[in-house]
Amino acid sequence: MIVSVSLKQIKPLSDATLDEIGFTWHTDSDGSKYVSDEMVEVTYGEAEVYYEATNAIYEMYVEAAEHVIENDLFFDLGIPFNLVDIIKKSWESDVHWHIYGRFDLSGGIDGAPIKLIEFNADTPTALFETAVLQWALLKDNGLNEEAQFNNVYNAIRDNFKRLITLFDDVENFDERYDGWKILFSSISGNEEEEVTTKLLQQIALDAGFATAYEYLENTHFTDEGVFDADDVEYEYWFKLFPWEDLATDEPELVVMLKQIMDDQRAIILNPAYTLLFQSKGMMKILCDLFPDSPYLLKTSFEPLEGIAQVEKKMFGREGANTKITAQDGSTIAERAGEYENHKSVFQEYVDFPKDKNGDKYQAGVFFAYEACGLAFRKGGEIMDNMSKFVGHVLK
Repeated sequence: MIVSVSLKQIKPLSDATLDEIGFTWHTDSDGSKYVSDEMVEVTYGEAEVYYEATNAIYEMYVEAAEHVIENDLFFDLGIPFNLVDIIKKSWESDVHWHIYGRFDLSGGIDGAPIKLIEFNADTPTALFETAVLQWALLKDNGLNEEAQFNNVYNAIRDNFKRLITLFDDVENFDERYDGWKILFSSISGNEEEEVTTKLLQQIALDAGFATAYEYLENTHFTDEGVFDADDVEYEYWFKLFPWEDLATDEPELVVMLKQIMDDQRAIILNPAYTLLFQSKGMMKILCDLFPDSPYLLKTSFEPLEGIAQVEKKMFGREGANTKITAQDGSTIAERAGEYENHKSVFQEYVDFPKDKNGDKYQAGVFFAYEACGLAFRKGGEIMDNMSKFVGHVLK
């Protein structure tokens, strides 16, 4: 089945405008523009299907995480041993709230069934692009700014409120909020991550929290809690830094964070249990638990027999160390990278929708309590850091 993408030509935003709104990573290393000058046309019905599918998949992830914890399957998912206790601790209490994540999906347009590719649950990229830039593209092109499946900003704002209210009672946030503060951190020298983190800070500020930003290397931790460079203590700490990297690069910090959580001195966001969701090995667990789900591709810890498949690393990012092989075992595409020592997972191959030039389109749906925003990445067989961001418009 050939699945084609319907595209609408738009006028791109100028580099000066993008710089002005804080989107400074608009040009890739080869000089090409990161943001496409076209938008994917999506029907209202297709948007509803994305919404329903993403919500259903998240519910399956929650059940699968409980299964992993109850059956001690952390090793199967490549979880670093020094994170097991902190994952269990964060899972046990509702106050450790998952603020946001992003599902990568195939299909969803032109009648193609939606299939889960992976879940970027801990530190997903493309937040600024999806939540802010898409609106700017519509407005600048004189299009209806409401013609999108995009409520990302407000959905994340309400999720910050749920840190206090829990569950869906966001209307009574002010009655329960007692002045707790959130410190936001990312590493220095990465402008995209800094801008993304500061966007989340602004969303939390709009939710009613007191907030601050501090580079990760200037944040410090003691038995008393989490502090910025001025020794101000914070009840919540959001870090745009992968949990698996903390485990390998900062093992002493992991021990300290576990102590801070045990003593209820601070809550860490996104919570440690999101690493279970982040692991691509979870898709094998999903297949075991939900063999009849229409959203899942056959996935195994061992090579699949007799079908085209994709080999990925448990915590690989940006397409690194990914290999696609045909049914006969020949290589279709392959990318090197820095994750070769991670465990592999093998997933049934599915083709992405294409445009007339043969470029492929992968849907990304953000989740914050519920599915809340759609956008696309355009690229080749393997979506890597040279893939382009493509907005959407409802028709």
